[in-house]
Amino acid sequence: MSKRKTKRASGTFPVVMALVGNLFVTIIKFIGFFVSGSGALFSEAIHSLADTSNQSLLLIGIRKSSRKADDEFVYGYGRERFFWALISACGIFFIGAGVTLYKGATSFMSEQEFNIVPAIFVILIISFIIETITLYFAYRELREKNKGKVFREALRQGDPSTIAVFYEDSVAVLGIIIAFASILLTEITGSHYWDALGSIIIGLLLGLVAVLLINKNRWFLIGKAMPEELVEKVIKMLESDPAIEKVLDFKSTVMDIDNYRIKCEVEFNGSALMKEMYRDGFLKEEFEFLKEDYDDFLKFCVDYIDRVPRLMGTKIDKIEQKIQKEIPEIKHLDIEIN
Repeated sequence: MSKRKTKRASGTFPVVMALVGNLFVTIIKFIGFFVSGSGALFSEAIHSLADTSNQSLLLIGIRKSSRKADDEFVYGYGRERFFWALISACGIFFIGAGVTLYKGATSFMSEQEFNIVPAIFVILIISFIIETITLYFAYRELREKNKGKVFREALRQGDPSTIAVFYEDSVAVLGIIIAFASILLTEITGSHYWDALGSIIIGLLLGLVAVLLINKNRWFLIGKAMPEELVEKVIKMLESDPAIEKVLDFKSTVMDIDNYRIKCEVEFNGSALMKEMYRDGFLKEEFEFLKEDYDDFLKFCVDYIDRVPRLMGTKIDKIEQKIQKEIPEIKHLDIEIN
C-alpha cells in the first residue's frame, strides 16, 4: 500500500510545478496586456489563467482518487482522477478556447490602439522559459512512468493528469511564440490584424487540446480496457497452466493509473487437476483402505466430491497470486469456472 501512495505523490509533481509556473505567468501576462492592450497577449493571459485553474482541478482529482476503498466504493475512488481531468479539459475548451477566440474575433473586427513597449517582449521571454521548464517536467514524468515504450504510447496510456500538463504546456510554449510573432508583426506593419490573428490561432490550438483531453478521459470513465499487450500476457499465463483448458471470456477495465480489474471465465482441465491431487499417492492409499468395503467407499466419494470445489478454489487462488505477482498493476482479478 505504501508503494501505491509513493506513486501517487510522484505523479503530482509535474502538476504542482505547472500550477506554480502558470500562476506566476498569468500575473505577468495580465500586466503586459494592461500596459499594451494586445489581444494576443490577452489571449495568452487567459490561456495561462485557464491552465492554472485546470491544474488546480487536476490536483483535486489526484487527491480524491487516492482515497481507500470502502463499503460504498469497493474498488476505490481511482476514477475520480479521470472525472476531474475531464472537468479540467472542459474548462480549457470553454474558458481558454472560448474567451480567446471571442477576443480574437472582436479584435479582428474593430480597430484598436496598441502601446507596445519592450517590456512586453521581456514578459513573453520569461513566460517562454517557465513554460518550457514545466513542459520538461511533464515530459520527464511520462518517460519515467512509461519506460520501454515509445513516447506516442506513453501519451496514449499514461496518467491523464500528466498528459494534460504536457499538452497544455506544449500549446503554451507554441502560443507564446505565436503571440511574440503577432505582436512583433503588429509593431512592424502597424496593422492590428496580426495581433487578432495570433489570438485566434491560440484559441484554436486550445480548442484542439481540449477535445483531445476530453476524449481521452471519456475513454477511462466509460471503462477503457487495459493495454492490449497486458491482456495477451495474462491470457498466455492462464492458458499455460495445466489446470486451465482455455480462456472462454476475458474482460478488463482501468480503475486508476496502474490499477486494472480483470474478470474472466475459464474451462478447467479435470485430468490435470486430478494428477495434482493423486501426485502424492493420496488416492492410492485410500483405494487400498476402502477397496473391500463398498459402503465406506461411497462415503469417501461423497466426502471427495465436497473437496473438489475447495481444491478448485485453491488452485484458482494460486493462479491469481501468480499473475498479480508478475503484473502488480492488476489489483482486482476474478477467475470464474465455466
